[in-house]
Amino acid sequence: MSESTAARRVLNHLMSERDLQDGVVQLARSLGLLVFHDYDSRRSESGFPDLVIVGPRGVAFIELKRQSGKLTTEQKAWGAALQASMGRYDARHSYNVFRPHDWHEGSVDEELRRLA
Repeated sequence: MSESTAARRVLNHLMSERDLQDGVVQLARSLGLLVFHDYDSRRSESGFPDLVIVGPRGVAFIELKRQSGKLTTEQKAWGAALQASMGRYDARHSYNVFRPHDWHEGSVDEELRRLA
């Protein structure tokens, strides 16, 4: 394993879900995208994705997890329902589960730029 690979693994495991969320929200807003996050989800539908991001080219439903975080049964159900409703070839809408490695490897940036 190279030094850079080892360093990325450490960064991935150190990044909290809150840090990831802050980065995603900041990047989305810098691209002119609208961001929704329910700051007090105790009275909301259990399992609904953390973020809904809207841009001129589409909508992304995004669940955020720590590197080793597991999806709950409710989160899996929402993800499956959203994916099924979008169809296989719907390029304007997406459901993603992002983890720190997605942030560091550019997948988050790519997805948000697709919406902008």
